[in-house]
Amino acid sequence: MTDTLLDPCAAESRARLFDRFANLAIAAPTVSYPAHKTVEEGKALRGQMAGTFTKNLLLKDKKSRHFLLSIHEDRTIDLKTLHKRVGAKGQLGFASGEKVELYLGVVPGALTPLGLINDIEGVVTAVIDASLLNADQLNFHPLINTESTGLRPDDLLTFIRSCGREPMIVDFDEPVPD
Repeated sequence: MTDTLLDPCAAESRARLFDRFANLAIAAPTVSYPAHKTVEEGKALRGQMAGTFTKNLLLKDKKSRHFLLSIHEDRTIDLKTLHKRVGAKGQLGFASGEKVELYLGVVPGALTPLGLINDIEGVVTAVIDASLLNADQLNFHPLINTESTGLRPDDLLTFIRSCGREPMIVDFDEPVPD
């Protein structure tokens, strides 16, 4: 597993992330734990850490538009109908690990909406599970998978907007549109 902290660009990106939080007056408590690649591995490692945890997927449509989906860690998503919810062209598939690194500056296993700070071109659309907005705290990797940073839902939205985009909020409990 790649340790992104060994990469000087990753360390600089991480410093920019926490500077952005400070500039936006966003409290960002961060807890360390061992590296992991999957939600299931993370559940076993985090202990009694407070807050709601997420699953984050970088998906692409037939026109190569990219969508970063942030959902509750236990939610399942039907990829065959997701395109109808987000306005994608045709069914969505997983983006490559290379695209994760290119657009969001993180390695697979550390995927996070906080990586939008590295998407200077604005290629990626942030898609947020509406149910997450009811949580007291949301936990995301701060560009590495050996930590989780807790954010209030409104602070997550403020952060995404500071990256030059409006988050798409999707209620996955509603029926799929035709």
